[in-house]
Amino acid sequence: MAGSRQSVREADMVRADVVIIGGGIAGVSLAARLAPHASVVLLEAEDVLAHHASGRSAALYEPRYGSPAVVELSLASSEFFHGAAGVLSPRGLLMVGKAGTEKAFADESEGMDLGRIPVEDAFAMVPILNPEVVTEAAFAAHAWDIDTDLLIQGFAKEAKAHGARIVTKARVSAIRKDASGWHLQTPAGEFTAAMLVNASGAWVDHIAGMAGVRPLGFTPYRRSMARIPAPTGMEVSRWPMIFGAGEAWYAKPDAGALIVSPAEEELMEPHDAWADDMVLAEGLARYEEFVTEPVTRLLANWAGLRTFSPDRTMVIGRDSAVPDFFWLAGQGGQGFQTCPAASQLAADLITGRPSDLPESLLLALSPSRFS
Repeated sequence: MAGSRQSVREADMVRADVVIIGGGIAGVSLAARLAPHASVVLLEAEDVLAHHASGRSAALYEPRYGSPAVVELSLASSEFFHGAAGVLSPRGLLMVGKAGTEKAFADESEGMDLGRIPVEDAFAMVPILNPEVVTEAAFAAHAWDIDTDLLIQGFAKEAKAHGARIVTKARVSAIRKDASGWHLQTPAGEFTAAMLVNASGAWVDHIAGMAGVRPLGFTPYRRSMARIPAPTGMEVSRWPMIFGAGEAWYAKPDAGALIVSPAEEELMEPHDAWADDMVLAEGLARYEEFVTEPVTRLLANWAGLRTFSPDRTMVIGRDSAVPDFFWLAGQGGQGFQTCPAASQLAADLITGRPSDLPESLLLALSPSRFS
């Protein structure tokens, strides 16, 4: 009887070459890249893919925004994005400054390759900007909206077409390792694989601890959003995304309305985040200073967690001490704009194929830098 029960348990176990924990854009894009070369299972804790940070993104591809490594990955993703039908649509990026923000304005506009423009041109782009406050402006066209749902579903469809299994409602409750590989317990059953990929967003250190792997010190920070009505009688669809210098706030057209963020970084424990009313109110006040139209009501609000490594650069690679444990973590809010190149790099490292990216970038992203 004992032997019979064992055979039933083995029959119920799903085996794969690679199990990916996390169904955000990082995990789903990697599943699509890996599936032609290996058997892949992706486990997502929630009912749907991209429930947490990926589902709450500002959805902008601005390849010159972020740390040097993020910029390299974003630029390396350009060919994919511009070749993917319907994924990008023109947006543009406008930065505005006021008295007292001159240094932040200069540093950030240079860093994102924005060209200074007359403030009158900024007022023509966004008629509600306050001429009594805005003292300088810079603009670039190299920013595009990302259809995040189309991108997520496209990668998921590609992964499934190559045999990957995507399992939702599969929160990992236990991880153990033996000579045959990794074994993961979930409400959807037990899964086992030779390689375990940790793409679990804000929970990456928690998953590492469950697997007996040393956490690297990732930190989740909350960022809130409010959706507000478009100014009365105005068509906002062609407005650029607008940044306040110092990233004190940003605003972006979205489905006939505007989304406004306080751009805060509030240290959080991993959880299903929600917006803080006071933080939203303070951020909306910073936005209102720059415009002539007051915010009279909110249509909706939400928040997401942006997770950073200790040096605020992504981590992509095999763990130094446990090489069959792979980190794909610390996207810090730039997961969508980097996912084509990041997922290809991760797939190359897992399968042992050479990467087209420079060795210096691979070293900058490697978890070995924390050893």
